[in-house]
Amino acid sequence: MSGPDVDVVVAGAGGAGLAAALAARQRGASVVVLEHRVSFREGCNTAMSTAMVPAGGTRWQAEAGIVDSPAQFLADVMAKTKGTANPQVANALTTVAPELVAWMADHLGVPLAIVTDFHYPGHCVDRCHTVPDRAGRTLHGHLLADAQSAGIDVVTPAHLVSVEVDSAGEVEGATWSFPDGATESVRTANVVLAAGGFGANAERVARHLPEISGAWHFGSDGNTGDALRIGDALGADMGWLDAYQGHGSVATPHGVLVTWATVMHGAVIVNLLGDRFDDETRGYSEFARRVLDQPGGEAWVVFDARIDAACRSFKDHQDLAASGAIRTADSIDELAATTGLSAPALVSTLADAAASANHARPDGYGRTAWEAPLAAPYAAVKVTGALFHTQGGLLVDGAARVLRAGAPVTGLFAAGGSACGMSGHGADGYLAGNGLLAALGLGYLAGRAVRTTGQ
Repeated sequence: MSGPDVDVVVAGAGGAGLAAALAARQRGASVVVLEHRVSFREGCNTAMSTAMVPAGGTRWQAEAGIVDSPAQFLADVMAKTKGTANPQVANALTTVAPELVAWMADHLGVPLAIVTDFHYPGHCVDRCHTVPDRAGRTLHGHLLADAQSAGIDVVTPAHLVSVEVDSAGEVEGATWSFPDGATESVRTANVVLAAGGFGANAERVARHLPEISGAWHFGSDGNTGDALRIGDALGADMGWLDAYQGHGSVATPHGVLVTWATVMHGAVIVNLLGDRFDDETRGYSEFARRVLDQPGGEAWVVFDARIDAACRSFKDHQDLAASGAIRTADSIDELAATTGLSAPALVSTLADAAASANHARPDGYGRTAWEAPLAAPYAAVKVTGALFHTQGGLLVDGAARVLRAGAPVTGLFAAGGSACGMSGHGADGYLAGNGLLAALGLGYLAGRAVRTTGQ
């Protein structure tokens, strides 16, 4: 190729794509970002997240007296996934994570802090870094503003159609389309696939994720599997396609996330019979299927005024309150009446939970994490289980380069939902922040590895 029209073409303007674009631009590359959804500012996976970026061994942890390391983070990943996480990706992401959050804070100016007011399941120490309002829209807004300040073009609506490779199998061009049917092709040495996963593709979900097929997809509707389509055309390797992040507490019918911080502060989840059905602190991803397996596929998250106050720092919880989804009551009988639950069952369930929280007897479901027993006044939100985003995809190496027959395709990268993450198989291996770290971390690694003019 005599010379590229642009050094890097990035497909997707979510967290993965913007991280890749910013890291590449920092190295002097010319970058164009394609985004096929005009609503991406509110509707990409990063914007819909709680902005939690896990990293072990950071300066924020050190300032808080938290002892951690990339090796300990990797050990937690392997423990949660029972050793089934993609080892290359897991090692790359846990290793780069401290550098990533420092880069976000120091180079991009993202205001990060360590979350210490509650503890996410599976992380042995506090290692989730987030923005002040814990809102993905805020984090994504910072990245987008930085991209605009850096002179990065974001072309929308524009849909990546194909990636062209030369006779040696190296990337040499990209073609995209516009809603009116027009197309544009450029010469480029690098393409970063950051178009999300396939959670909005019902056929692929049914094929790869039958256990969650038909559930509410609570992710970006742009996650239609574009990266897999392009990967198929190029003969790229794929794997862990049965991996996904679910969530067991999406308010229904309001469509607002009930943050799992409610559970970690002491909330319980009961089915429509008024009974608990599992240890809620196992994790929110695996709880999606557990909720869907209950009568009617619904449940109630029951908490109290203490927990409500503790969760007000989350923008999601503020939105939940504003939506009218929270039912309040001064007694258990009143709570039963407002929710339609059986009063005797609810009295018995909450009494058993209180006994376990007070360490009077072991919990029947094995729960040991109880911040405090629930006390009047009470609150409850009706929820269902949902598919948030897929965690399998194109196989990549430690530099986020897409693999074909085990070898990297020169100039082709994947990040976020377009790539295989580090969540193992199914839903049980998901640790809080895995998806956002795979987005930002693989995007950052890709941006650092692109070929720039003159290389």
